[in-house]
Amino acid sequence: MFNKNTWYDCDYSRMELKNVNKDIVGWLEDVIEENNGRIEKKEWKSKYNSYVVYDYEPFCTDGFEINLTVTSYDEAYLRFIKYLYEEKVSTIDYLNACIAR
Repeated sequence: MFNKNTWYDCDYSRMELKNVNKDIVGWLEDVIEENNGRIEKKEWKSKYNSYVVYDYEPFCTDGFEINLTVTSYDEAYLRFIKYLYEEKVSTIDYLNACIAR
């Protein structure tokens, strides 16, 4: 999940988030920005054809998964972003389970 890269004099860590729910992408982008992170790559990958990958939001987003590559100079920020994201997803899953009962 975390990769350490060295590019010239810059040390930064990288994290990939795959298949992000399109309803919480805006929230996740705000969390990344607030926690000294940066979105290096945002892509929409087709669930049905591995060759179809867009770097912009397609007209119809059904059938696509959203993948984000996030970087930060401090790995602790990435771990915190991952924690917040996982907590948000688990809370949504819990509430959906409560509604389904």
